[in-house]
Amino acid sequence: MSKKGIHINKQRWKIVLAFLVLLVIAGTLIFSNEFISKIGQREKDKAKKWAESVKKKGELVELSNQIFFELKKKERQKIDLVVKAQKTILTKSDLGQNQDIEFSYSIIESNNDIPVVLLIGDEVSQYRNMDSFFTEGLAQKEKDSICLLKSGIWKANGQFYEIEYYDGMFLQFLYGNSLELKRLQNESKELIKSFNQEIKENQGLIPVILWDDQEDTLVATNVNKSNEALIELKGQWEIKNPPIVFNFGSGKKILYYSDSRELTYLQWIPYFQFIILGLIILLGYFIFSTYRKAEQKRVWAGMAKETAHQLGTPLSSLMGWHAHLEGLKIDPMITGEMKKDLNRLERITDRFSKIGSESKLEDSDIIQTIEQNLIYLKARLSKKVEINFESFINERSEVRHNQSLIDWVIENLCKNSVDAMGGVGHLKIMVSEEKKNIHIDVSDTGKGIPLSDQNAIFDPGYSTKKRGWGLGLALVKRIVCEHHNGKVFVLKSKLGEGTTIRISLPLETLS
Repeated sequence: MSKKGIHINKQRWKIVLAFLVLLVIAGTLIFSNEFISKIGQREKDKAKKWAESVKKKGELVELSNQIFFELKKKERQKIDLVVKAQKTILTKSDLGQNQDIEFSYSIIESNNDIPVVLLIGDEVSQYRNMDSFFTEGLAQKEKDSICLLKSGIWKANGQFYEIEYYDGMFLQFLYGNSLELKRLQNESKELIKSFNQEIKENQGLIPVILWDDQEDTLVATNVNKSNEALIELKGQWEIKNPPIVFNFGSGKKILYYSDSRELTYLQWIPYFQFIILGLIILLGYFIFSTYRKAEQKRVWAGMAKETAHQLGTPLSSLMGWHAHLEGLKIDPMITGEMKKDLNRLERITDRFSKIGSESKLEDSDIIQTIEQNLIYLKARLSKKVEINFESFINERSEVRHNQSLIDWVIENLCKNSVDAMGGVGHLKIMVSEEKKNIHIDVSDTGKGIPLSDQNAIFDPGYSTKKRGWGLGLALVKRIVCEHHNGKVFVLKSKLGEGTTIRISLPLETLS
């Protein structure tokens, strides 16, 4: 299998694994949402049952209020009858009018439950059914004081009549509520109070807002928020859950309710789980990738140093033999060619030595570096390849770089371009400046690079050649990115027309 085939399979496996992960996430979310929707339905059923029970409580209070008002109405009618009877008794005598005094007395005597007090001025004239306000052993004066106190309260509530018993002389007929009416009223108030208190104190209930529709005010809620926020909330809840309307206490009330907090939290749990899991996976991948890259760097450095060391020993020996042959006056052409090859080996050894250690960058002329390298390459590349060099730098061409390593980069890119053109075509190297970067563009008229492979060509092991190791462009990326803090990428490429690879070097490289 070719290096490219291995890379393609690697990419395919990445896509397959990513698809499987997405499939698992989608399946889990679907299952979780279905499970949560069932729980949500149960919660809503509970909420509806609770709301129905609230409605029944409201109906119970309303029934209690109706009974209270009905009893109050009857007591009022009874008091009206008693007052009429009292007026009949106290009306000035009229011999031409037949007054049934005995019947009037019988009406007054039949009142055995409603407390009444008759006042003449500020003095108590009579009272009836006031025993519930008295304690045992009270003197008459103390009883009169209690009657006056209660009369003041009743008068403030409008529970009194004025009866003229003589010309210009009036007495006041004041009345309270019967014990039965007070008991019923207290029970109704307690029921309303206990229900409102239950809503306020019970945080385990679903979120509810009890609103007075007539007064447009808040009655009770178990949501700890401001009135403005509650008004906004009840509008949102009304859309999701139809509110319950009933008469409760002193008028029309509306109960707004929402899903329980637990259900709301439960709906978001799967997403939080995947986010946390994703962050853990990303963190693990980042740590693993960092260690892997560090290991790769150590391997690169170790291999480069070892290669330089292994080449250095025989190279020194060969240089010694070359000097010996020159001393023997061997044919200069032979020793000259040997010298060229020895210089090339020395150049390669120097490159491996520098890439295996922290390279030293110096401010030097980048144009001169490229031109000298192209002179060297023109003698070794196919004669059918036309090489052109252009520079668009006006002011300066000094860039911090390592000449030996940049030579290696240009050499690798040019050789790859020549291979892509099949040894025939045009090769163009162009240098330009943009803001704080120097761009070196290497363009060819070769077969081009597919879009899917443009990011992969710099990966170690990627190669379209049967006998290639796929390390040339990987070395280019390592030298440019790690040793020069620059960038290398495919600027443009079109199948059948050619490719342009750009190297961007900063004018000021971090040391």
